Amino acid sequence: MGNKGIRFGIAGLVGAGIALGIGELLAGVFDAVPSPLASVGGWVVDSAPPFVKDTAISVLGTADKPALAIGTSIIALIIGWFAGIRAAKNRWVGLAVFGGFGLVGVIAGRGEPLAELIPLIAALVVAASAGWGALELLTQTARTVAEPTDGLSDDSSRRKFIRLAAGGSAAAVVAGVAGRQLLTRLPEVPEFEDVPLNATAAGVLAENMFDVTGLSPIVVPNEDFYRIDTALVVPSIDETDWSLRVHGLVDGELELSYDDLLGMEIVEDYVTIACVSNEVGGGLVGNALWGGVRLSEVLDMAGVKSEASQLVGRSIDGFTVGFPPELVYDGREPLIAVAMNGEPLPRAHGFPARLIVPGLYGFVSATKWLTEIELTTWDDFDAYWIPRGWAKEAPIKTQSRIDVPSARHTLAPGDNTVAGVAWAPLKGIDRVEVQVDDGPWQEAEVSVPLSDRSWVQWRIVLPLDIGRPVVRVRATDGTGQTQTSEGAPPRPDGATGHHEVRLSVA
Repeated sequence: MGNKGIRFGIAGLVGAGIALGIGELLAGVFDAVPSPLASVGGWVVDSAPPFVKDTAISVLGTADKPALAIGTSIIALIIGWFAGIRAAKNRWVGLAVFGGFGLVGVIAGRGEPLAELIPLIAALVVAASAGWGALELLTQTARTVAEPTDGLSDDSSRRKFIRLAAGGSAAAVVAGVAGRQLLTRLPEVPEFEDVPLNATAAGVLAENMFDVTGLSPIVVPNEDFYRIDTALVVPSIDETDWSLRVHGLVDGELELSYDDLLGMEIVEDYVTIACVSNEVGGGLVGNALWGGVRLSEVLDMAGVKSEASQLVGRSIDGFTVGFPPELVYDGREPLIAVAMNGEPLPRAHGFPARLIVPGLYGFVSATKWLTEIELTTWDDFDAYWIPRGWAKEAPIKTQSRIDVPSARHTLAPGDNTVAGVAWAPLKGIDRVEVQVDDGPWQEAEVSVPLSDRSWVQWRIVLPLDIGRPVVRVRATDGTGQTQTSEGAPPRPDGATGHHEVRLSVA
């Protein structure tokens, strides 16, 4: 490709960048206009084969959403590059490509929960037109560079093209960054009034935690708690307009406002929740003090019919979960949570309300930004992840993890502390054992559990010799069941195997 082709490619690149930037800016300014990157990215997630999403979570973890937004942008820019090259010969190619950008944005964006069709179409017409206009201006200037006219020298035209391209690129970046800032700058969650909560959620007894540097805390702070969901942009929900609808196979449909929930009895419980995508030894698990209304109390208000065999939770972003309603009454006490660690539920973790169901992986239970609870039958509905190859029933499996020491650090020979966490919600942890290479299993010290729903910390002092020893851990739950050593991937109902770390001792 010669300089001429490169200039036309740059023209398309800048045009695509301007279209993306203005689209994000308009989404940040107007609530009725969803982010083009988020809506198209969400459409990609929904349409992609299951293994693609699995791989993204496995490789990227909680960084999968930024990576998806970046990847979507790169694809759009690449399309813009080739559109610019083709537009050099036929200007209608550029119009078709940018019109296609707008059409895809409308199709993907109209499914967003807060989107309004007319503002969405208007915003994307503006964004696509700006991108096409930039392409037209730059391709015309690029032709002038190749074939000087009007007395302009080739160098003068080249400098003009560079100035326009640089200015357009800067405008695209400024608009895009400003739009993302507006989209991610969420209003503060309102403080509770007259709602009794544990104000010191992390102030647990000393026996419930060990003082080991690098060990996961018994209660994970809100800002450090893992986040895995299908929302590429955290929904900004006005609690005064929000309501929870309970319907389906019930005696009477029910609708509760945020104030209605806060006016009911608020109970708190330490509960460990986990993502089914969590690999053995992974970080997609955490323990918090959740506060909310008993789900059983709300269902009793609506009256569950005997033929109901599935409770479906719906999020404002379209995500759904499903589990048997009898689990609500088996003693685990699921919550419609409105608080987390003694504070109002953060927006990133589901404000104004979410479901917390002890003992179930999040993909079948933990609906964030909850808007509906529907009672239906087991065969009449499959929740979001079920058609994508995941199990319909998914109790959390007994697991343990080594937090310290890290394989990245070199240890001195002699006594070294090895520590981590273990969890088996509802069953509790009976003991944790550690093995060095092929030696005997040695029992570790375990912290006093906050509840049978909460994880525990464990620690042990091991004499380690110079070399590269492999340390592994296993837990036995309250039913006497010990973790299997057989490794299995997360799909379809959770990973299994012993977590192990190869250390460096020198």
